[in-house]
Amino acid sequence: MSKDIKEPKLRPIEKLTKPLTHFLHIEATSGLVLLVATIAAIVVANSPYEKFYSDFWNTLLNISIGEAGLSYPLWYWVNDGLMTIFFFLVGLEIKREIVSGELREVRRVISPAVAAIGGAVVPAAIFIFLLGDNPGMEGWAVPMATDIAFVVGVLAILGKRVPQGLKVFLLALAIVDDIIAVLVIAVFYSGALSFLSLFLAALGVVLIVVMNKLGVRSLTAYILTGSFVWLATLKSGIHPTIAGVVLGFLTPALPFISKEKLKVGLKETIDYLNKTDSSQETPKIKESIDALSFTATESISPLERLEKGIHPWAAFLIMPIFALANAGVPFSLDAVSSSLSVSIITALFIGKPLGIVLSLLILVKFGLGIKPGGANWLALIGGGCLAGIGFTMSLFVASLSMEGALLVNAKMGVLVGSALSGVTGFLLLFFSLSKNR
Repeated sequence: MSKDIKEPKLRPIEKLTKPLTHFLHIEATSGLVLLVATIAAIVVANSPYEKFYSDFWNTLLNISIGEAGLSYPLWYWVNDGLMTIFFFLVGLEIKREIVSGELREVRRVISPAVAAIGGAVVPAAIFIFLLGDNPGMEGWAVPMATDIAFVVGVLAILGKRVPQGLKVFLLALAIVDDIIAVLVIAVFYSGALSFLSLFLAALGVVLIVVMNKLGVRSLTAYILTGSFVWLATLKSGIHPTIAGVVLGFLTPALPFISKEKLKVGLKETIDYLNKTDSSQETPKIKESIDALSFTATESISPLERLEKGIHPWAAFLIMPIFALANAGVPFSLDAVSSSLSVSIITALFIGKPLGIVLSLLILVKFGLGIKPGGANWLALIGGGCLAGIGFTMSLFVASLSMEGALLVNAKMGVLVGSALSGVTGFLLLFFSLSKNR
């Protein structure tokens, strides 16, 4: 690179993640970071520092302006605050897939969508059946989820063994799985409704839509309005992470300036600079370059820009913090063997692959769907097992629905069920697919 041309200054998060993302996709790398954070939380929770760990996450954090304020323990700020950013990213990803990804064509989405529904309904049914009259029924949705970061991480380790058709199928399934999880949280895990707060939240959403229509480009304006929507949703009785999903869906998926207009702007700027003495930066030259910079920025959709900017923070900061706050469970034989834990383990380890593969088998049998290209049925069972890695969303739903000893038992079930699913899925895919593709 020429000495006269400086490399663009990296943002702090890029400095941390650039060495890793050079050799693995960001989701795969984040799966490794998430695993390390999970192990660290479990180790500390089962060490002499367990009390410090518990006291730290139960420390009250107060944020106030004048007499108005919010006071919650740290774990609550993580689950209802930081995770809203994660769910905002989920909303962005779902919209991208609907507009230009794997979910844009009905014929392509039928198989993973139906498989995802089967992979949600069957585990929930197994959980309900096994738990019976024992306590913890409010956690029926815990085994319905799939953790995409861990799934992609395992697929990355397997490399070229995994056919592209199976990768696309599992990723599309995980996206539909996220949609199901969001709907379940919104409908079944919200509290008593405050219609005034709901009205204020809706007002904030309408304001964002109007700002979009008027062409407002100020990031600060959107952050302030989005924060207002989050606060109103928090007080409304609907779980505040739903606000993140809604805001993600409101983000424009198409650029405001077409590539053709960018070409015209680029040509005009180059022509102008060729006609002038560009060695001295005049106000006119600066104005021309600023206009080109604005045009270039707006030729990329806000959705794409936000997803690219937020994704590293969510993957390498928010999700590991969530794991540190929620995965620290003291291991005990009583917890692992509890009816609640066993129900969750069975639902994730058996119910997930059973629901996914059985749904797909029925579709293929009746000619309503197609089997992912290059994958045999044993590999699909392996992929179904990977979908049994519930982790992030499963722990999240557990924290919404339970507390105390029940929550500990539920978390134990999620951790053991996810571990069994991940190891089994990896082994099945490793031995059922040829090494060279």
